[in-house]
Amino acid sequence: MNLRDGFEMLATAPHGITRLRELILSLAVQGRLTDRNALDEPPSRLVDRINSERDLLVEAGRLKRGGLPSQVSDEDKPFSLPDGWQWTRLGSLALQITDGTHHTPKYLSAGVPFISVKDLDGRTVNFNNCKFISEDEHALINRRCNPERGDVLICRIGTLGRPTIVDTDISFSVFVSVGLIKLPKSVDISTFLHLALRSPVLTDQYERIKAGGSHTVKLNLGDIPQLLIPLPPIEEQARIVAKVDELMRLCDELETRGRLEAEQHAQLTTTLFDALAASESSHALAENWTRVAAHFDLLLDRPEAVDALERIIMHLAVRGLLVPQDPTDDAVDSLLEQVRTRKEELVAEGKAKREKPMPAIEEQETPFALPAGWKWIRLGQLLSKLGAGSTPLGGKDVYVASGVKFLRSQNVWNEGLHLEGVAFITPETHARMAGTVVLPDDILFNITGASIGRCAVVPGEFDEANVSQHVAIVRPLVNDITSYLHLVLISPHVQQTVMDVQVGVSREGLSMSKLSQFVIPLPPLAEQSRIVARVEELRRLCADLRERLTARQRCQARFSEALVEQATLTVPLMEDTDGLAAAA
Repeated sequence: MNLRDGFEMLATAPHGITRLRELILSLAVQGRLTDRNALDEPPSRLVDRINSERDLLVEAGRLKRGGLPSQVSDEDKPFSLPDGWQWTRLGSLALQITDGTHHTPKYLSAGVPFISVKDLDGRTVNFNNCKFISEDEHALINRRCNPERGDVLICRIGTLGRPTIVDTDISFSVFVSVGLIKLPKSVDISTFLHLALRSPVLTDQYERIKAGGSHTVKLNLGDIPQLLIPLPPIEEQARIVAKVDELMRLCDELETRGRLEAEQHAQLTTTLFDALAASESSHALAENWTRVAAHFDLLLDRPEAVDALERIIMHLAVRGLLVPQDPTDDAVDSLLEQVRTRKEELVAEGKAKREKPMPAIEEQETPFALPAGWKWIRLGQLLSKLGAGSTPLGGKDVYVASGVKFLRSQNVWNEGLHLEGVAFITPETHARMAGTVVLPDDILFNITGASIGRCAVVPGEFDEANVSQHVAIVRPLVNDITSYLHLVLISPHVQQTVMDVQVGVSREGLSMSKLSQFVIPLPPLAEQSRIVARVEELRRLCADLRERLTARQRCQARFSEALVEQATLTVPLMEDTDGLAAAA
């Protein structure tokens, strides 16, 4: 398969456009996007003219003579070049390679622009958010580092590469994090060199020569002149730049098309799924589902769409629209009587306190109508315990290699507890934290941070653990309602309530008093079991579909990698580049 045959697959694969741009640049600097012309001037003469210009500037005192980079040996060459090309070092093509000032100047509210890495985007020098310095400091800096139109700037500290052509006549200075590649004016090599410096051939070299640790990496100034550049004749450089510009425009069009398709897909998904979620009856749900089913393959071709469908399933479940009601079910009042009886037993045994009556549920607190036989109830009325955990005195310093599990918010996920990397405390610490002990069939609910609202059911075979202050223990009075209550707590109904009632300036905390007053749609116990079973069935289907879509994306990604490798290493590309335009 050649590039033309697989172009659409490459363009639609995950990160496909990015890979396609990399491929275009890679092929360009291998001479595989353009034809040779025997009349083109050999690149050695181009290098001679650059050397002559450099010599004249040195003689005129406008440039200091520096050492030229080492010759390119056969062992240095990454790959073979077409006839008429040659490998050369970047230092042989530049009049000067230096960097910006090594001291931090005094910044002003206005003055001469002072450019750092953040002001370079690979396309243009951006003055919108830059700092400013005085004319005097600018003059001092520019004695050795004077960027001019046609020169190339390169990021050398932190961000590596991101070469940017100086495309302005505005005077500016640069910081030490930016390298300046001052290019000759007698020949125009800036556009081709800019193309080469951002190609995979050069980015691979940046990775090999970078210095520094895990926090800050850099390109040492002395290593930049040694970078290897595949150099075509000056005439072919112009043809390469023109072909790359053409193909990059096609990539832009594909990117725009993909973005529009994604927006249209999101709009269609939102419209149909919103109608599904707004269904007021089983009949309306059936009609709206028919519309979704008619576009099923189109709607559910992305993992995020499956995620949205799963949220709709949860929403319909807690509204009583996912399974039919059965008039022979014991009334919900029977369940509530069990709850009250159990609470009285615990109070009598001294295992629970008699709380003040919950406030009556106002109509404005109920976001949707319930089916016959259901009731709205406050969460706290269903619980024997609702309380946040605590962190032992000393925090992380008291954790031990093994002992009693200490569950934190990172261990609590909607699908269950994740115990990889769980912390442990000693049995003695555990004994001092009796109020935060976790029991089987408890529900753990995250009440702070980015994971707020995430909750998990503690398995029935669980041994013992405590929880941190970022996790609340939600313990139902009747174990039979645990699975349904977990479903409600992770449903859009409660998750939106969590977002609405967070307390604190950062809106990242949820108080126990607020949580206890959440209103919960409560069906008869038998219907709860049917709802949980149906939701589990549909969520398994969603998980299977999501996995298939993810597998397809992985397959596309592997295919695109193989296609890029094949095209880069083996496929003649002269005819394929015309196919790019046809495919787009």
